[in-house]
Amino acid sequence: MDVRYINPFLVSVRKVFDMMLNMPFTLGKPHLKAEALPHYDISGIIGLTGSVTGSVVISLSKSLALQLAGALSGEEFTEVNEDCTDAIGEIANMIAGGAKKNFPGDGSASISTPSVVVGKHHVAYPSNMPIISIPCDTSAGRLAIDVALKETAVHAAAKA
Repeated sequence: MDVRYINPFLVSVRKVFDMMLNMPFTLGKPHLKAEALPHYDISGIIGLTGSVTGSVVISLSKSLALQLAGALSGEEFTEVNEDCTDAIGEIANMIAGGAKKNFPGDGSASISTPSVVVGKHHVAYPSNMPIISIPCDTSAGRLAIDVALKETAVHAAAKA
């Protein structure tokens, strides 16, 4: 997996957390994920198609999701409800938009509108693709950024 496809998401997450949520974080050491399950119960899923296919999953604990939704909306959340998942979806959308601005290539990669899933067993990672997981720490808890992307064969052949 090419780091040029991972870095735009890491940069975008940092910007969203620092500037929009006022919640700095630190990146942990990336590792190859052994199991195709998110680390936590709430996930923002960003899909990619075109020259690069796959997904980026931002996985959050319930307590961190409640804090982030509150930081974005100015409200206090005590449960993961529709308003909370909408806020998490908006955060994932800001991350996707920021990543798209810095994504390498000829612009033929499309980044989907993110979706939010509650429950570890409801996230479908791309099959036959390695998943790189980057743990992150914030003052409000941990999250993980899971990246499963690959260049499409057509795009790779065109570059050769």
